[in-house]
Amino acid sequence: MKRRTIIIAEAGVNHNGNIDIAKKLIDAAAQAGADYVKFQTFKSDLLVSKKAKKANYQKKNTSSSSDSQLEMLRKLELSENDHENLILHCKKRKIKFLSTAFDLESIDYLKNKLDFYKIPSGEITNLPYLRKVATLGLPVIMSTGMASMQEVKDAFEVLTKGGVLVKDITVLHCNTEYPTPMADVNLSAMNTIGEELGVSIGYSDHTLGIEIPIAAVALGANVIEKHFTIDRSLPGPDHKASLEPNELSEMIKSIRNIEVAIGDGIKKPSLSEQKNIEVARKSIVAAKDINIGDIFNEDNLTVKRPGNGISPMLWDDVVNTKANKIYKKDDLIII
Repeated sequence: MKRRTIIIAEAGVNHNGNIDIAKKLIDAAAQAGADYVKFQTFKSDLLVSKKAKKANYQKKNTSSSSDSQLEMLRKLELSENDHENLILHCKKRKIKFLSTAFDLESIDYLKNKLDFYKIPSGEITNLPYLRKVATLGLPVIMSTGMASMQEVKDAFEVLTKGGVLVKDITVLHCNTEYPTPMADVNLSAMNTIGEELGVSIGYSDHTLGIEIPIAAVALGANVIEKHFTIDRSLPGPDHKASLEPNELSEMIKSIRNIEVAIGDGIKKPSLSEQKNIEVARKSIVAAKDINIGDIFNEDNLTVKRPGNGISPMLWDDVVNTKANKIYKKDDLIII
């Protein structure tokens, strides 16, 4: 059966705290053909302390001279009313709403609004968080950026001990550097995760461009998550490592093509190429005129196109038998 990858268009905080931009992101994700558009749900004061500093990429990509992560996030926080508006807009555009919670209160807020729960990379070592997610009764997709294999196993164990079924867990390989250098992608680790845990796998991408998510699908990813923006030149922490709408569309189109191209794994001539068998293959034919009673041999037989006669694979069955009719040069041999 043909596999269909779940594609999550990660809007994240690329709305810059503006609900109108957030709606435009939903429009763009729907137009591109994504399955889900994902935001981030958090209460800044519960997420970071006053002492938390910005990551290097956040310092580089934000206009404020302040080093405070708290100050940055307060400007990007969505209210409950904002969430309700975005959920309604998703329904209008026929795309599924998704958001990641970054604190325990936000987990409670989202629990009745989602098809599955998405754990971000930063929470994979947060035991109270993981335990709470495990109580929700929802399938779980977990990103693993910055994590060792042991840390992934530890988080996985918390989820399964908390009641989440293995079949309901998808683990995403991820690197959290924005943008991720190609040398640090380590895409093979995605399959290592699947082999070690026996779970469905996927990939959350922060590289520039679209080739790595496409490659991930070819390697077996069941879920792809990719940041996008309506305009890469906008100020904000994640815009510069995000796709613009036309690139998101191209990525999704390419992934859908890869899904079709993967096929069923059975080696056989396809319907489209069967007509080429006669044209491209060869048959055993007369290399010269042959009379009745002549013995077929290496001298009077050869192999030429078209392929609508005796296959050259039967050469040994034909050689040393007797001709029962007259053949002109290039006639198909019949036995």
